[in-house]
Amino acid sequence: MPKRIPAQELDAILTVVAAHPESAPASAIREGLPYELPSRTLQRRLTLLVEQQRLIAEGQRKARRYRVPVTVTGQGSPVEARATLGGAYGEAYVPLSPEAAAVRQAIRAPIQKRQPVGYQRAFLDDYRPNVARYLPAQTRQRLLDMGRPPGGERPAGTYARTIYERLLIDLSWNSSRLEGNTYSVLETERLLELGEAAEGKDALEAQMILNHKAAIELLVEQADEIGFNRYTILNLHALLADNLLGDPQAGGRLRRIPVGVDGTVYHPLEVPQLIEECFDQILDTAAAITDPFEQAFFTLVHLAYLQGFEDVNKRVSRLAANIPLIRGNLCPLSFVDVPERAYIDGVLAIYELNRVELLRDVFIWACERSSARYSAVRQSLGEPDPFRLRYRALVAELVAAVVRSGMDKKAATALARQRAAEQVPPADQARFVEVAETELMSLHEGNIARYRLRPAEYQAWREGWR
Repeated sequence: MPKRIPAQELDAILTVVAAHPESAPASAIREGLPYELPSRTLQRRLTLLVEQQRLIAEGQRKARRYRVPVTVTGQGSPVEARATLGGAYGEAYVPLSPEAAAVRQAIRAPIQKRQPVGYQRAFLDDYRPNVARYLPAQTRQRLLDMGRPPGGERPAGTYARTIYERLLIDLSWNSSRLEGNTYSVLETERLLELGEAAEGKDALEAQMILNHKAAIELLVEQADEIGFNRYTILNLHALLADNLLGDPQAGGRLRRIPVGVDGTVYHPLEVPQLIEECFDQILDTAAAITDPFEQAFFTLVHLAYLQGFEDVNKRVSRLAANIPLIRGNLCPLSFVDVPERAYIDGVLAIYELNRVELLRDVFIWACERSSARYSAVRQSLGEPDPFRLRYRALVAELVAAVVRSGMDKKAATALARQRAAEQVPPADQARFVEVAETELMSLHEGNIARYRLRPAEYQAWREGWR
């Protein structure tokens, strides 16, 4: 029986190919991979991807090149059949299955051409816990294998507490970023550690991040008590919505007024009694699901879809999705590197089409990225990625300049943004700043040689790194 090729290896190849707008030869693909792969093995992988129609091969023998396939919609806009980072839309995205790519194409239609739709109770009613499943068994097992740390059974929340400082920054920043928050990673760290808001930023952005901190503290500190019950979810909302709602009493309370959702033709439920019924049904259903990843994804889907609160619904769904992972001592889901547009498209597909494929692909990719980050196990979709390879020299120069100049976090962020504006294309500037800040936050005595820094330079800088 032939050996099964890991899906992560194929996705890594697709990511490298997508980073080349025209096409890429096998040699460039091999160099762009974050792991060693013999030439013959890579050739077999490429042949398989061509057979699966996930890549297109052009040319013969040594002149052979590969590109991501595209189709053309009725409006003449190109749409990838297999969407990956830096794809045909010219934006960051995640690897998609053909089904998810078709859903994305549908949800990208002009809003005037999309049919208005209300809340479909059958979408919830038809789900039977442990019978109907959104995530395939093979996927759930893979996520479990990746997200489970060594060491056997431990008290609930042990894993999350071990990586708490990193998780607090990652989840607070990424979840806020998905809401349009403009704080950088270092600005977020400074706010959470020192309580210092970034200059020139809206106070609501700082409040959003601080609210995430309070909500994450609840999940980690009460890991053995939280669950899919009204206490946990209502208090999550109260913490995440603190000082952000027009009605202060709306925090932690299911809504009693109609709401609209910008950018979509979806109209949520308006009757308070039905909202209460569906909310309780979602909690009961989630609590009955035995697989932690299925439980997390079901929660991510249905809490956002119900729109049970006046605002802050998606934030609640993202934090609540971590409940089974934190309780089960699995790698938490911090949404690290998840492109904002990919996440929004996935949620819109839930709202308007009740289709889970797109958000499912985003969720699976996000879980894998989080696992790679926190388990310190090098996997095919972990660092380095094509983007980091492209800007490796610029990032290294920036890190060295920050350390040798003895800059603090505020000055480092300013320099990163300046260098990005001067040397990086506009589409890549935000990601460049994020990568540079992450490198600075990860700097320690064991890795300073890669930046040609001396121990004395590092120690002098570290003392003022605030």
